[in-house]
Amino acid sequence: MNFSAYGELLRVAPIRRLLLVGMIARFPHSAAGVLLTLHVVLTMDMGYAKAGAVAAVVTVGIAFGAPWRGRRVDNVGLRRALIPSVISEAVIWSIAPHASYEWLLVLALVGGVFTLPVFSVVRQSLGVLATGDQRRTAFALDSIATEVVFMGGPALGAVLATSVSSVVGLTLVGITTSLAGLLLIWFNPPTRSDNPRTAATAVQEREAANAAVVAAAPAHLSEASAELQPLAALSRGARLRAGFSWFTLSVAVVFAVAVGVGLLLSSSDVGMVALVESTGEPGQVGIVFAAWCAASVVGGLVYGAMHRRASPMLLLLAMAVLTLPMALATDTISLALLSIPAGLLCAPVLSSASERVADLVSEERRGEAMGWYGSALTSGTALGAPLAGAAIDVIGPWAGFIFAGGSASLLVAGTFGVRKFSRRGQRLLRQE
Repeated sequence: MNFSAYGELLRVAPIRRLLLVGMIARFPHSAAGVLLTLHVVLTMDMGYAKAGAVAAVVTVGIAFGAPWRGRRVDNVGLRRALIPSVISEAVIWSIAPHASYEWLLVLALVGGVFTLPVFSVVRQSLGVLATGDQRRTAFALDSIATEVVFMGGPALGAVLATSVSSVVGLTLVGITTSLAGLLLIWFNPPTRSDNPRTAATAVQEREAANAAVVAAAPAHLSEASAELQPLAALSRGARLRAGFSWFTLSVAVVFAVAVGVGLLLSSSDVGMVALVESTGEPGQVGIVFAAWCAASVVGGLVYGAMHRRASPMLLLLAMAVLTLPMALATDTISLALLSIPAGLLCAPVLSSASERVADLVSEERRGEAMGWYGSALTSGTALGAPLAGAAIDVIGPWAGFIFAGGSASLLVAGTFGVRKFSRRGQRLLRQE
């Protein structure tokens, strides 16, 4: 294991500057989820179902805007493509905290569509600035930076919402993200290589996007998963020729896992905020998120060192079952400790699912398959927050974890049942 490769890479000024700007740009959005939830619940005095609906609308907006933002970068260049995001981030998130709930939903949707595309810009630029073996090291460094940001961001968001004001916090998110966009415009990192021979391959693009999804989980899956969707364009010609021949029952099972993971993580996210807020110390929610995210990092490192692959279905089932005991937490520390077992399986289940898609789908169709996989993750994420919020409002904070673990477990059981029934039917047809 050559750790000196990281030092060599960081001595390259453009790469070092890009990684630093990427961290700065991601930090505000890492705090935005907690800020939005606490703004709706505490400042607007509404329930967690409505807070979850706002989170879902942002997720839908991000998913809708991701392919469009990617095409803009390709067609008009980075600087012109980022201008709408720079303006909208500052304007929308300065207005949204003062708006009524109905207008907040509209502004959240528009804000999601025009989200600063940090993940895709950094990934594309690293693919150009780093070459050969350096490229994999650069993507690994970016994943590490992302994990660090998403461990600290929710804590900052909670502190701002409770110690200062959620209105001030959301305004700062917009302004600082806009400033980060201006930094990217000033820096103008290359997103396309002049020499096609040294450009990042489609395989490397997919690996980097998958790494970003794993690094962003468990606390901020929506933006990273949406960035998988533009990868479908890489196999557009094959799609026109062959339709959906790649979509088999086994691939459908993996997509079901993706929906389950998104639902489980976004439901747990809302449950954590609700339970800590019910103790009277909402500012401490960052402790829980830090423990949860750190556990995911450790789990990812252990899974990456293993030689045997694990079934994504079984990993999701285990993660869902381990989420249930979080309902027994009585304070911040007990919730943080109970979040660790489930957190340990977060990165492994996402890694295992993306590996399974790569195994099942041929190379020329894999980009399209990964785009649909990202859509499945996004769908689950959008569903989980408002449904868990409704359970919390009706029953209590602990119900968020029961819903999260229970619904994911039922999804796994249902998928197992459908797969078994389908295989039995195929065997009967062959016998006839």
